[in-house]
Amino acid sequence: MIANGLLQLAIFTALLALLAKPLGGYMARVYRGERTLLAPVVGPLERGLYRVAGVRPEAEMSWQRYALATLLFSAVGFLFLYLLQRVQHLLPLNPQGLGAVSPHLAFNTAASFVTNTNWQSYGGETTLSYLTQMLGPTVQNFVSAATGMTVLVAFVRGLTRQESRTVGNFWVDLVRSTLYILLPLALGLALFLVTQGVVQSLGDYRTVAALQAGGPEQVLPMGPAASQIAIKQLGTNGGGFFNVNAAHPFENPTPFSNLIEALAILLIPAALTYTFGRLVGDTKQGWALFIAMTVVFVACAGVAIWAEARPNPALAGLPLDHTAGNLEGKELRFGAGASALWAAATTAASNGSVNSMHASFTPLGGLVPMVLMQLGEVIFGGVGSGLYGMLAFVIIAVFVAGLMVGRTPEYLGKKIEAYEMKMASLIVLIPVVTVLIGTAIAAVTPAGLAGLLNRGPQGFSEMLYAFSSAGNNNGSAFAGLTANAPFYNAALGVAMLGARFLLIVPTLAVAGSLAAKKRVPASAGTLPTHSSLFVGWLIGVSWAGGCSDGCGIAE
Repeated sequence: MIANGLLQLAIFTALLALLAKPLGGYMARVYRGERTLLAPVVGPLERGLYRVAGVRPEAEMSWQRYALATLLFSAVGFLFLYLLQRVQHLLPLNPQGLGAVSPHLAFNTAASFVTNTNWQSYGGETTLSYLTQMLGPTVQNFVSAATGMTVLVAFVRGLTRQESRTVGNFWVDLVRSTLYILLPLALGLALFLVTQGVVQSLGDYRTVAALQAGGPEQVLPMGPAASQIAIKQLGTNGGGFFNVNAAHPFENPTPFSNLIEALAILLIPAALTYTFGRLVGDTKQGWALFIAMTVVFVACAGVAIWAEARPNPALAGLPLDHTAGNLEGKELRFGAGASALWAAATTAASNGSVNSMHASFTPLGGLVPMVLMQLGEVIFGGVGSGLYGMLAFVIIAVFVAGLMVGRTPEYLGKKIEAYEMKMASLIVLIPVVTVLIGTAIAAVTPAGLAGLLNRGPQGFSEMLYAFSSAGNNNGSAFAGLTANAPFYNAALGVAMLGARFLLIVPTLAVAGSLAAKKRVPASAGTLPTHSSLFVGWLIGVSWAGGCSDGCGIAE
């Protein structure tokens, strides 16, 4: 059983590495404004959008204007999604006649999808109409993912430009990320998912006969699921169309769909490392980041697979097949190995979709997703956000290494000074503070304790996991926590907004600072940032910094 799970991990990692280079090279061409295969089809649409929106693509922005555009765009998206939920009962494409979403749940859901977190305190098939799903969560799955990619590209321009006051045009980066990258990939994946049995329909829910004579009829939820599932995985969003997410047979029907969806979760974040190398003119830099992320991911996924392949000691002595591993809370069509691999992939990325219940994992198996989130979602992480988070750790690693040898730290020819370190420290510490404060408040207030179904260490783990998920923009849950209540909807919503936008601003501030600097020629004393030594150093720094909130403290 363990060998089978590790074989799945090896195949998965090999496929990811093989796909990273071609997709990463394509994305580099998109962000350089070079002609691509899709240009004849997408180009006219891109130019038409600029004309309608009054955008001058050649007009560049300072980092302050870029940040302001990012925040305003996200604020408008938040307001639209909130209002859409509140009036969905008045709108068409609502075959089940679902009512308006409560104010506190609408706030939480709007904050969740706008921040690319996709934490869900609701069941999709019983809460949101088809129209709300299509115009709300699905649209935000595209644009929130694209927003993370735009911030990354602006950061890279800060590293590559000299004495510049601009870092690009937010609107151009947003449109190109959506039209040239996310939409084509999502279309292809959605068509594949339909062939596997994922539903894509605007028809009413289906009522079917009972499986056993005399039993109750079953109501099967329908809806435009495949189109949302595709971008939820590719955009590292994670919000399920149905309540049980990727454990639902209408979202993830077969072992083959399970493999492809899991690959889709990490595909763009992995490929962006190669895009980074191409954009900075040194692909070794990108591969160094890819290797650092892969080493941590493989180690964590391996531990989870080993833990879940072992029988549950609480069931010892029962007439069960213990050779299949810990199958509590898992789909038999996937098994323990594929479930553990998915759990590692979804929490390494800022995805949060689940094909099994993490609360049913063994203590060590459940520790892995919690640790991967608390690292700061930088082990691949969200599209764009994972890599710019890791680059914050690179700045810290370079700075500390420079202090150790008595040299002014440099990265890719740019001096790393006090300002960059302050901003990088904010990027690292804000999620940590969010997780710790949120969990502490929940643990000592009646409203926080009221949501627990379990007491003791398991109950505390549920709260810690929830705030780790929200404070790092992941979205997965440990289950057992009744989160659809005013306290948790408000607290987790605030945590998600802070963890997203309080990081974007200092990230763009670093980009602006680096863009204004001159490039320093490499010398004999320059620290090589693509060597195996630096990869190991970066892993150590990111582990120490990301886990400063006490990785797995509840376990």
